[in-house]
Amino acid sequence: MRRLTLMLVAVTMLGACVQTGTPRRTSESVGARTADIVVGSFNFAESELLADVYAEALRSAGYPVQRLTNVGSREVMEPAIEQGEIDIVPEYVGTALTFLEPDLPVVTTPERARDVLAEAFAERGIRVLHAAPGQNRNEFVVTAATAEEHGLSSISDLRQVDGRLTLGGPPECPARPLCLQGLESVYSLRFDSFQSLDTGGPATLAALRGGEIDVGLLFTTDPALASDELVILRDDRRLQPSENVVPVVREAIVDRYGRGVVRVLNQVTAKLTEGTLRNLNERNSLGSLSTTTIARGWLEERGFQWH
Repeated sequence: MRRLTLMLVAVTMLGACVQTGTPRRTSESVGARTADIVVGSFNFAESELLADVYAEALRSAGYPVQRLTNVGSREVMEPAIEQGEIDIVPEYVGTALTFLEPDLPVVTTPERARDVLAEAFAERGIRVLHAAPGQNRNEFVVTAATAEEHGLSSISDLRQVDGRLTLGGPPECPARPLCLQGLESVYSLRFDSFQSLDTGGPATLAALRGGEIDVGLLFTTDPALASDELVILRDDRRLQPSENVVPVVREAIVDRYGRGVVRVLNQVTAKLTEGTLRNLNERNSLGSLSTTTIARGWLEERGFQWH
Protein backbone atom coordinates (compact mmCIF):
# COMPACT_ATOMS: atom_id res chain seq x y z
CA MET A 1 0.00 0.00 0.00
CA ARG A 2 2.81 2.39 0.92
CA ARG A 3 4.57 1.71 -2.39
CA LEU A 4 1.50 2.58 -4.42
CA THR A 5 0.92 5.74 -2.42
CA LEU A 6 4.42 6.90 -3.28
CA MET A 7 3.80 6.09 -6.92
CA LEU A 8 0.60 8.17 -6.88
CA VAL A 9 2.50 11.13 -5.48
CA ALA A 10 5.25 10.75 -8.04
CA VAL A 11 2.90 10.58 -10.99
CA THR A 12 0.92 13.55 -9.73
CA MET A 13 4.15 15.57 -9.58
CA LEU A 14 4.99 14.43 -13.09
CA GLY A 15 1.53 15.52 -14.21
CA ALA A 16 2.26 18.98 -12.90
CA CYS A 17 5.13 19.21 -15.37
CA VAL A 18 2.92 18.65 -18.41
CA GLN A 19 -0.14 20.65 -17.36
CA THR A 20 -0.51 24.37 -17.97
CA GLY A 21 -1.32 25.10 -14.32
CA THR A 22 -0.80 23.70 -10.87
CA PRO A 23 -2.92 20.58 -10.25
CA ARG A 24 -5.65 21.06 -7.68
CA ARG A 25 -5.38 18.45 -4.93
CA THR A 26 -7.39 17.89 -1.82
CA SER A 27 -5.76 18.21 1.57
CA GLU A 28 -6.41 14.60 2.48
CA SER A 29 -3.63 12.06 1.99
CA VAL A 30 -4.56 8.68 0.57
CA GLY A 31 -1.74 7.12 2.52
CA ALA A 32 -3.43 8.30 5.73
CA ARG A 33 -6.98 7.50 4.68
CA THR A 34 -9.64 6.39 7.12
CA ALA A 35 -12.67 4.27 6.29
CA ASP A 36 -14.02 7.20 4.25
CA ILE A 37 -15.07 6.70 0.63
CA VAL A 38 -12.29 8.01 -1.63
CA VAL A 39 -13.44 9.43 -4.97
CA GLY A 40 -10.62 9.85 -7.49
CA SER A 41 -10.21 11.55 -10.84
CA PHE A 42 -7.94 11.35 -13.84
CA ASN A 43 -5.60 14.19 -14.73
CA PHE A 44 -7.94 16.36 -16.78
CA ALA A 45 -10.54 18.98 -15.93
CA GLU A 46 -13.78 17.15 -16.73
CA SER A 47 -12.75 14.11 -14.71
CA GLU A 48 -11.94 16.30 -11.72
CA LEU A 49 -15.31 18.02 -12.04
CA LEU A 50 -17.19 14.72 -12.27
CA ALA A 51 -15.34 13.38 -9.23
CA ASP A 52 -16.55 16.45 -7.34
CA VAL A 53 -20.12 15.92 -8.55
CA TYR A 54 -20.17 12.32 -7.31
CA ALA A 55 -18.33 13.16 -4.07
CA GLU A 56 -20.68 16.03 -3.23
CA ALA A 57 -23.75 13.92 -4.02
CA LEU A 58 -22.55 11.25 -1.61
CA ARG A 59 -21.74 13.88 0.99
CA SER A 60 -25.25 15.34 0.65
CA ALA A 61 -26.61 11.88 1.44
CA GLY A 62 -24.55 11.70 4.62
CA TYR A 63 -21.64 9.50 3.50
CA PRO A 64 -18.06 10.26 4.63
CA VAL A 65 -16.09 11.22 1.53
CA GLN A 66 -12.51 12.11 0.65
CA ARG A 67 -11.41 13.35 -2.76
CA LEU A 68 -8.21 12.59 -4.62
CA THR A 69 -8.15 14.59 -7.84
CA ASN A 70 -5.79 14.92 -10.78
CA VAL A 71 -4.11 11.61 -9.93
CA GLY A 72 -2.89 10.58 -13.37
CA SER A 73 -3.67 8.31 -16.30
CA ARG A 74 -5.20 4.82 -16.20
CA GLU A 75 -1.78 3.28 -15.73
CA VAL A 76 -1.97 4.71 -12.20
CA MET A 77 -5.71 4.91 -11.58
CA GLU A 78 -6.63 1.34 -12.46
CA PRO A 79 -4.20 -0.33 -10.02
CA ALA A 80 -5.09 2.31 -7.43
CA ILE A 81 -8.75 1.30 -7.40
CA GLU A 82 -7.88 -2.40 -7.56
CA GLN A 83 -5.67 -2.09 -4.49
CA GLY A 84 -8.13 0.01 -2.52
CA GLU A 85 -6.31 3.34 -2.62
CA ILE A 86 -9.32 4.80 -4.45
CA ASP A 87 -12.91 3.55 -4.18
CA ILE A 88 -14.88 5.34 -6.89
CA VAL A 89 -13.80 6.69 -10.27
CA PRO A 90 -15.95 8.38 -12.94
CA GLU A 91 -14.90 6.35 -15.98
CA TYR A 92 -15.54 6.43 -19.72
CA VAL A 93 -16.84 3.11 -21.01
CA GLY A 94 -14.91 2.70 -24.25
CA THR A 95 -11.50 3.89 -23.12
CA ALA A 96 -11.71 1.89 -19.91
CA LEU A 97 -12.60 -1.25 -21.85
CA THR A 98 -9.80 -0.69 -24.35
CA PHE A 99 -7.35 -0.32 -21.47
CA LEU A 100 -8.49 -3.47 -19.65
CA GLU A 101 -9.09 -5.63 -22.74
CA PRO A 102 -6.93 -4.21 -25.54
CA ASP A 103 -7.49 -7.21 -27.84
CA LEU A 104 -11.28 -6.84 -27.95
CA PRO A 105 -12.80 -5.21 -31.04
CA VAL A 106 -14.20 -1.70 -30.63
CA VAL A 107 -17.71 -1.73 -29.13
CA THR A 108 -19.80 1.18 -30.41
CA THR A 109 -23.13 0.29 -28.75
CA PRO A 110 -23.31 1.98 -25.32
CA GLU A 111 -25.31 -0.78 -23.61
CA ARG A 112 -23.08 -3.56 -24.89
CA ALA A 113 -19.90 -1.63 -24.07
CA ARG A 114 -21.08 -1.11 -20.50
CA ASP A 115 -21.92 -4.80 -20.07
CA VAL A 116 -18.55 -5.96 -21.42
CA LEU A 117 -16.78 -3.47 -19.15
CA ALA A 118 -18.73 -4.80 -16.17
CA GLU A 119 -17.47 -8.31 -16.95
CA ALA A 120 -13.88 -7.08 -17.22
CA PHE A 121 -14.02 -5.21 -13.91
CA ALA A 122 -15.98 -7.86 -11.98
CA GLU A 123 -12.99 -10.18 -11.65
CA ARG A 124 -11.09 -7.28 -10.11
CA GLY A 125 -13.68 -6.74 -7.37
CA ILE A 126 -15.04 -3.59 -9.01
CA ARG A 127 -18.65 -2.90 -9.89
CA VAL A 128 -19.70 -0.92 -12.98
CA LEU A 129 -22.89 1.08 -12.36
CA HIS A 130 -25.37 2.57 -14.82
CA ALA A 131 -23.92 4.45 -17.78
CA ALA A 132 -24.90 8.08 -18.36
CA PRO A 133 -26.87 9.13 -21.44
CA GLY A 134 -24.02 11.53 -22.23
CA GLN A 135 -20.64 10.57 -23.56
CA ASN A 136 -17.34 12.32 -24.12
CA ARG A 137 -15.34 10.90 -27.01
CA ASN A 138 -11.94 11.78 -28.32
CA GLU A 139 -12.26 14.12 -31.29
CA PHE A 140 -9.51 14.99 -33.74
CA VAL A 141 -9.87 18.65 -34.55
CA VAL A 142 -8.36 21.18 -36.96
CA THR A 143 -8.96 24.89 -37.40
CA ALA A 144 -11.46 25.98 -40.02
CA ALA A 145 -8.57 27.55 -41.94
CA THR A 146 -6.65 24.24 -42.03
CA ALA A 147 -9.77 22.35 -43.06
CA GLU A 148 -10.39 24.75 -45.93
CA GLU A 149 -6.77 24.80 -47.06
CA HIS A 150 -6.50 21.00 -47.32
CA GLY A 151 -10.13 20.03 -47.95
CA LEU A 152 -10.52 18.18 -44.64
CA SER A 153 -13.83 16.93 -43.28
CA SER A 154 -12.96 13.39 -42.11
CA ILE A 155 -9.95 11.74 -40.51
CA SER A 156 -9.37 9.80 -43.74
CA ASP A 157 -8.90 13.10 -45.56
CA LEU A 158 -5.65 13.58 -43.61
CA ARG A 159 -4.10 11.09 -46.04
CA GLN A 160 -3.92 13.98 -48.50
CA VAL A 161 -1.33 15.65 -46.27
CA ASP A 162 0.21 12.48 -44.87
CA GLY A 163 3.49 13.05 -43.06
CA ARG A 164 3.27 16.84 -43.26
CA LEU A 165 1.22 17.84 -40.20
CA THR A 166 1.89 18.02 -36.45
CA LEU A 167 -0.42 16.20 -34.07
CA GLY A 168 -0.88 17.45 -30.51
CA GLY A 169 -2.38 15.60 -27.57
CA PRO A 170 -1.79 14.08 -24.14
CA PRO A 171 1.64 12.66 -23.29
CA GLU A 172 0.32 9.09 -23.42
CA CYS A 173 -1.16 9.53 -26.94
CA PRO A 174 1.67 7.75 -28.83
CA ALA A 175 1.10 4.60 -26.75
CA ARG A 176 -2.72 4.59 -26.93
CA PRO A 177 -4.78 2.61 -29.48
CA LEU A 178 -7.45 5.34 -29.47
CA CYS A 179 -4.89 8.06 -30.22
CA LEU A 180 -1.74 7.96 -32.34
CA GLN A 181 -1.54 4.16 -32.50
CA GLY A 182 -5.10 4.03 -33.82
CA LEU A 183 -4.52 6.77 -36.36
CA GLU A 184 -1.59 4.76 -37.67
CA SER A 185 -3.21 1.30 -37.62
CA VAL A 186 -6.82 2.13 -38.54
CA TYR A 187 -6.25 5.11 -40.83
CA SER A 188 -2.67 4.38 -41.97
CA LEU A 189 -1.70 7.95 -41.13
CA ARG A 190 1.73 9.41 -40.46
CA PHE A 191 2.53 12.79 -38.95
CA ASP A 192 5.59 14.97 -39.29
CA SER A 193 5.78 15.18 -35.49
CA PHE A 194 3.88 14.78 -32.25
CA GLN A 195 3.70 17.49 -29.60
CA SER A 196 3.05 16.39 -26.03
CA LEU A 197 0.51 18.73 -24.42
CA ASP A 198 -2.35 18.17 -21.97
CA THR A 199 -5.33 15.80 -21.96
CA GLY A 200 -7.87 17.52 -24.17
CA GLY A 201 -7.32 20.75 -22.26
CA PRO A 202 -6.40 24.42 -22.68
CA ALA A 203 -2.81 23.75 -23.77
CA THR A 204 -3.96 21.66 -26.74
CA LEU A 205 -6.63 24.21 -27.66
CA ALA A 206 -4.14 27.10 -27.45
CA ALA A 207 -1.57 25.23 -29.55
CA LEU A 208 -4.21 24.49 -32.18
CA ARG A 209 -5.41 28.09 -32.33
CA GLY A 210 -1.84 29.40 -32.32
CA GLY A 211 -0.69 27.19 -35.18
CA GLU A 212 1.83 25.25 -33.10
CA ILE A 213 0.02 22.04 -34.05
CA ASP A 214 -2.20 21.23 -37.04
CA VAL A 215 -4.38 18.49 -35.53
CA GLY A 216 -5.37 18.32 -31.87
CA LEU A 217 -7.12 15.78 -29.69
CA LEU A 218 -10.01 17.44 -27.87
CA PHE A 219 -13.17 16.08 -26.24
CA THR A 220 -16.77 16.01 -27.48
CA THR A 221 -17.95 18.00 -24.48
CA ASP A 222 -15.42 20.82 -24.85
CA PRO A 223 -17.42 24.08 -25.15
CA ALA A 224 -14.81 25.37 -27.63
CA LEU A 225 -16.08 22.91 -30.24
CA ALA A 226 -19.23 24.99 -30.62
CA SER A 227 -17.06 27.67 -32.25
CA ASP A 228 -16.99 28.08 -36.03
CA GLU A 229 -13.20 28.39 -35.89
CA LEU A 230 -12.78 24.66 -35.21
CA VAL A 231 -13.74 21.62 -37.31
CA ILE A 232 -14.22 18.12 -35.90
CA LEU A 233 -12.90 15.54 -38.33
CA ARG A 234 -15.48 12.81 -38.82
CA ASP A 235 -14.35 9.41 -37.50
CA ASP A 236 -15.32 7.64 -40.72
CA ARG A 237 -13.58 4.37 -39.86
CA ARG A 238 -14.99 4.18 -36.31
CA LEU A 239 -11.78 4.29 -34.36
CA GLN A 240 -13.48 5.71 -31.27
CA PRO A 241 -15.82 3.52 -29.15
CA SER A 242 -18.84 4.62 -27.12
CA GLU A 243 -17.59 6.80 -24.28
CA ASN A 244 -20.55 7.19 -21.95
CA VAL A 245 -19.66 8.32 -18.44
CA VAL A 246 -19.96 5.51 -15.90
CA PRO A 247 -18.96 5.36 -12.22
CA VAL A 248 -16.97 2.30 -11.16
CA VAL A 249 -17.03 1.33 -7.48
CA ARG A 250 -15.12 -1.18 -5.40
CA GLU A 251 -17.40 -3.97 -4.21
CA ALA A 252 -15.91 -3.55 -0.72
CA ILE A 253 -17.47 -0.07 -0.52
CA VAL A 254 -20.91 -1.38 -1.44
CA ASP A 255 -20.51 -4.12 1.16
CA ARG A 256 -19.43 -1.61 3.82
CA TYR A 257 -21.92 1.20 3.22
CA GLY A 258 -24.81 -0.60 1.53
CA ARG A 259 -26.69 -0.12 -1.72
CA GLY A 260 -27.53 3.47 -0.84
CA VAL A 261 -24.17 4.43 -2.32
CA VAL A 262 -25.13 2.79 -5.60
CA ARG A 263 -28.52 4.50 -5.58
CA VAL A 264 -27.02 7.98 -5.11
CA LEU A 265 -24.41 7.47 -7.83
CA ASN A 266 -26.99 6.15 -10.30
CA GLN A 267 -29.27 9.12 -9.61
CA VAL A 268 -26.48 11.51 -10.51
CA THR A 269 -25.39 9.55 -13.58
CA ALA A 270 -28.91 9.55 -15.04
CA LYS A 271 -28.77 13.36 -15.28
CA LEU A 272 -25.43 13.54 -17.12
CA THR A 273 -26.44 14.23 -20.71
CA GLU A 274 -23.91 15.43 -23.26
CA GLY A 275 -25.40 18.92 -23.01
CA THR A 276 -25.04 18.84 -19.23
CA LEU A 277 -21.40 17.81 -19.46
CA ARG A 278 -20.71 20.64 -21.91
CA ASN A 279 -22.48 23.12 -19.64
CA LEU A 280 -20.53 21.98 -16.58
CA ASN A 281 -17.27 22.24 -18.51
CA GLU A 282 -18.19 25.73 -19.67
CA ARG A 283 -18.80 26.84 -16.08
CA ASN A 284 -15.47 25.34 -15.11
CA SER A 285 -13.60 27.00 -17.99
CA LEU A 286 -14.49 30.45 -16.66
CA GLY A 287 -12.14 29.81 -13.74
CA SER A 288 -14.12 31.89 -11.26
CA LEU A 289 -15.43 28.98 -9.17
CA SER A 290 -13.85 25.83 -7.76
CA THR A 291 -14.98 22.49 -9.14
CA THR A 292 -16.50 21.71 -5.74
CA THR A 293 -18.60 24.87 -5.85
CA ILE A 294 -19.72 24.15 -9.42
CA ALA A 295 -20.60 20.56 -8.49
CA ARG A 296 -22.57 21.54 -5.41
CA GLY A 297 -24.44 24.27 -7.28
CA TRP A 298 -25.43 21.88 -10.06
CA LEU A 299 -26.59 19.27 -7.56
CA GLU A 300 -28.64 21.81 -5.61
CA GLU A 301 -30.36 22.80 -8.86
CA ARG A 302 -31.43 19.16 -9.12
CA GLY A 303 -32.74 18.82 -5.61
CA PHE A 304 -29.82 17.30 -3.72
CA GLN A 305 -29.92 18.52 -0.11
CA TRP A 306 -27.07 18.69 2.42
CA HIS A 307 -27.42 17.47 5.98
